[in-house]
Amino acid sequence: MTDASGRAAPVRERLPRAARIRRGSEIRRMFREGRRSRTRSLDLYFRPATHSRPRIGWVVPKLGFRIVDRNLLKRRVRAIGRRRVLTGLEERGCGMDVLVRIRTPAYRATYEQLECEMSAAVEAACSDS
Repeated sequence: MTDASGRAAPVRERLPRAARIRRGSEIRRMFREGRRSRTRSLDLYFRPATHSRPRIGWVVPKLGFRIVDRNLLKRRVRAIGRRRVLTGLEERGCGMDVLVRIRTPAYRATYEQLECEMSAAVEAACSDS
């Protein structure tokens, strides 16, 4: 697909609303009842899926950083969740909800480091369940 100038139009990927953990009560339940996996930059909480498909949510505290940094980190985590985590869970038939909580080192991590940490944690959680 091309735009008016003949360049390739950007592909818009969306994270469907049904694939997101959005409510505060659901997030608190994940913190309380979920199984935690800690990496260098992230805390990931896993719980059996309560809906028909795996879902993902994220908590990105300010931790003294600028809003620009926080938004960049949210976009990175959202993209990794959509492209790697949810597709990986669906391919493995692993029905679980995942909540990602950002830790301070994540603000300095690259996209590749975050992707590697999230993928490894999800793979370990799927093999344990």
